[in-house]
Amino acid sequence: MTLQFKWHRAGQGPDLVLIHGWGINVGVWQDVIRQLSPHYCVHWCDLPGYGDNATVVATSLNDIVVQLLAQAPVKAVWLGWSLGGIIASQVALTAPQRVTQLITVASSPCFMSRTDWTGIQPRVLANFQTQLVTDFALTIERFLVLQALGSRTAKEDIRQLKAAVLSRPQPQLAALTLGLELLETVDLRQSLTALLQPWLRLYGRLDALVPIKTEPVLSAQYPQSQRYIFTDASHAPFMSHLDEFITVIKTFMD
Repeated sequence: MTLQFKWHRAGQGPDLVLIHGWGINVGVWQDVIRQLSPHYCVHWCDLPGYGDNATVVATSLNDIVVQLLAQAPVKAVWLGWSLGGIIASQVALTAPQRVTQLITVASSPCFMSRTDWTGIQPRVLANFQTQLVTDFALTIERFLVLQALGSRTAKEDIRQLKAAVLSRPQPQLAALTLGLELLETVDLRQSLTALLQPWLRLYGRLDALVPIKTEPVLSAQYPQSQRYIFTDASHAPFMSHLDEFITVIKTFMD
């Protein structure tokens, strides 16, 4: 299975791995790669069931982590966006010797709302799960709108996200279903207290999927981490605030 897994690489310097989020593919990183590859060796790949790796099957978070680590750089900074932040975090916990620094973007160690936690309401993910079966295209489009909600550049963000989705083959239904299950069930809040690597958490203040009100809780729980908030951004700050995003990443890595 790992022999089928396709990676891409550009640039020279310290290794940096980019992991995309749910429903999207690596097309979302094109501007980030263009700006970071002159400074770093940037590695990126479609997750199992997406784009170039549409034929690769994963059935759990651990499955995804094992497949990524099989061909990832021996040591690298790992950057994960949204669901990709959960995956990158699990990589750091599973193989800490392989992750020099962790960067999570518009992500949360626990996406689902719980009695002691503010997150996505269960009915939202349940609706997406139901809609996936009946109208795949509309479900993805609604999710793109939700990701840009609140951003002052919402229309442009949606356009770019949609272009990324359409730039490669549609993801497999099984991969989308697994992603929703991970968003619903994974809770790394306690596990990440053991993380020793430098960790940068990036947020959009207007994000409708990762409520900014959880950030002070995480800062208190993870004093070893740093955080940065994009004041006018929503769920995709690397699109709406690209130059600022690149500056923050380079400052942290250097």
